[in-house]
Amino acid sequence: MNTLFTIFIIISSLVLIASILLQSGKSAGLSGSIAGGAESIWGKNKGRSYEGILSKVTAVCAILFVLSALVLAALQ
Repeated sequence: MNTLFTIFIIISSLVLIASILLQSGKSAGLSGSIAGGAESIWGKNKGRSYEGILSKVTAVCAILFVLSALVLAALQ
């Protein structure tokens, strides 16, 4: 059981690191909104955009990481 949650922690941490590094900074949206990129930032398809998908992946991996760490700590 410990091995399973250790694997979950390792995989979720690697995906979490990658998804955070792939996200653009908050200041990157300012220059893009002048050129018409505001629709992808504030539009109705935000969940289907690249940034929306990365945001969801980051949230899911963070939750999985925290829950796995709590369960692993409770098992020991």
